[in-house]
Amino acid sequence: MGQKERSQVNNQLRVRGSHLNTDCFQIFINLVSQQFTDSVLIIQLDNGAFHKAKRLQVPNNIILLFQPAHSPELNPIDQVWQYIKRRLRWLLPKNLDDLRAALYLEIGKLTKPIIASIAQRQYLMVALSVAGF
Repeated sequence: MGQKERSQVNNQLRVRGSHLNTDCFQIFINLVSQQFTDSVLIIQLDNGAFHKAKRLQVPNNIILLFQPAHSPELNPIDQVWQYIKRRLRWLLPKNLDDLRAALYLEIGKLTKPIIASIAQRQYLMVALSVAGF
């Protein structure tokens, strides 16, 4: 998804849905589906109730892949947070503002290649290459 498309989706979500619930998620998957009409998208999700609501209508070009409960090793954002925590583990901030400043500094150091190296899983890359992607 390019910057323009991301901006359009973000704007639509801001206008239409301000809560993390089934209605907002429905808007999100509809907008993503419309942006990629010629693609099949696999979206990895946690087991939030709004991701699994019976009234949710998943577009034909989207596959929802639910990760097992309590499996942070499968969630890329959890891997990024673990990386940040390891970099801050010996820090002894004097107050919340010091901790916040250190956290912002570490987040600011994250580049696309660093994030890719943290979150990329070799078994996924092999599976995708075998599948022709």
